[in-house]
Amino acid sequence: MSKGAFQQKRHNLISISNQYSVVTGTMKSRLFYIMVLLTGRLAMNEGNKYPCSNYTQVLSYVPSVGDVDSARCWMEFVNEQFKTENLSTIIKSVEKLEMFLENIALNETTSIIVERLVAHIFRADGHFTGLNISASQERVTSDSDHVANTTIKVHLPKELLKTNENNTIIFCMITSPEKYGQLGILDGRIVGLAVSKKTVLGLQDKVNFSMPLQRPTLESQADKQPSCQFFNFSTNQFYQDGCTTEWKRDEGRVVCSCDHLTYFAVLMVSPSISESDREILSYITLIGCSLSLFFLVVTIVLYATQRGTGTDISLKVHINLSVALILLNLHFLPSQHVAALSSSGPCIYVAVLLHYSLLATFTWTAIEGFHLYLLLVRVFNIYVRRYLLKLSLVGWGFPAVIVIVIAIIDKDTYSRVTLQPSKTNGTAVEMCYLSNDVMKLVTTVGLFALVFVFNLGMLAVTMRRLKSLRTEQTSREKGRARRDTCTVLGITCLLGITWGIIFFSFGQLTTPGLYLFCVLNSLQGFFIFLWFCVFKWKTEDSQPGSDTHYTNSRSA
Repeated sequence: MSKGAFQQKRHNLISISNQYSVVTGTMKSRLFYIMVLLTGRLAMNEGNKYPCSNYTQVLSYVPSVGDVDSARCWMEFVNEQFKTENLSTIIKSVEKLEMFLENIALNETTSIIVERLVAHIFRADGHFTGLNISASQERVTSDSDHVANTTIKVHLPKELLKTNENNTIIFCMITSPEKYGQLGILDGRIVGLAVSKKTVLGLQDKVNFSMPLQRPTLESQADKQPSCQFFNFSTNQFYQDGCTTEWKRDEGRVVCSCDHLTYFAVLMVSPSISESDREILSYITLIGCSLSLFFLVVTIVLYATQRGTGTDISLKVHINLSVALILLNLHFLPSQHVAALSSSGPCIYVAVLLHYSLLATFTWTAIEGFHLYLLLVRVFNIYVRRYLLKLSLVGWGFPAVIVIVIAIIDKDTYSRVTLQPSKTNGTAVEMCYLSNDVMKLVTTVGLFALVFVFNLGMLAVTMRRLKSLRTEQTSREKGRARRDTCTVLGITCLLGITWGIIFFSFGQLTTPGLYLFCVLNSLQGFFIFLWFCVFKWKTEDSQPGSDTHYTNSRSA
């Protein structure tokens, strides 16, 4: 547009606005806004001004205090960027818009709607008891009024603000154009939530928001399912951490629960495994864990009835691992049913014992590796007074310390945990476990990673030792290879190496890896039972002065 055309358009708009400005005060404010857009000047706090006609200049400066008119100006520019700018530029503008909205100074709750952007700034009065926000593309409110054709429903918990804390809560809904549909965002809708001058993380009572998932979307993306995720402005990527998804298929809505505030969206993603595979894996796990529990109990009974025939220390270590696995299966199998109960007490009990038994299992597999190290590497001069007692203190005491520390740090972290919803009915699966993602990552994945690396090294030492023995005795013994293979498989089971399959279950290996993981680990108790039977048979046939004599001297 030429300078003369621009001046003519400016003159016409001012003339039209002046004709209506005498009618109402609203038209006066509208005239002011038109003047702002045309002259490129916007009054700010304490007389500070910056050009509003050039968004590159506007978005380069975030004032410490803003007002509603300037916020509307910013939203106009961001809205215009959706038509002309690339995605990276828009993301930067949205990030700065969020900071600007947090800096708005106002004495009452205000809403701003600019085409694709809907903002609601709620002024808390010091008696915050929670907040419900309903929004559509035409209206947004935080009172009890019903919004027709509601697009977004948000519930913010009381925990968000402390008692007598006066603060501002910002809600922003952005609907992106169809040209950004490759991002997979449901209806192109992003929801931003924030509290001014406050970072909100680790909420116990989570923030909930829901949006519709209509049949046309389901039909066009039948191979995908909804996933609630948040946007990280540092990496420009979406992540699931801290968010759970509940697909209420009968109601045609997706409910997201997140423990922090930022920008969120529902992404239509391809499931890592198909629904049929998920169901098969569930049955494999159920049947395998039930069989393991049964055979582990049988193992304990056989040991208790025949313990007078031998006191081998290795066998006692195996029995302690068996007890840990019994506790694990005993609390894992009913976890989902307990989580469905209305009372939270049983779920807390199951969550604590499930976490404890899992940690005890990992610890005893590490002890199996340490014991194997003494047998194969140290061999001589390894007498340890009250060896089994010390192993038991570590095997059962170390997990107890971790659980107690977690309970002290966050007593509410043992609770119901929502798993990925089923695609067939959209019902979220719940179980009782550790709800804090950081603690779960450190105490479960982190601990097992250390145990896995150590035991993998012990397995390598075992195979090397067996290879050296085989070359020495190949000419004298038949069937040595078969026995060595059984030994390696048994030790692999005792060391928990099969749990490490989960680290390699990604990409094209996801589904095969999960099948292998579920089959081998759910049947771990059964494999230990077979190892126990072979171990007892070999012990009864062994001659005096063998390994039994060695371990007896140690247990003294």
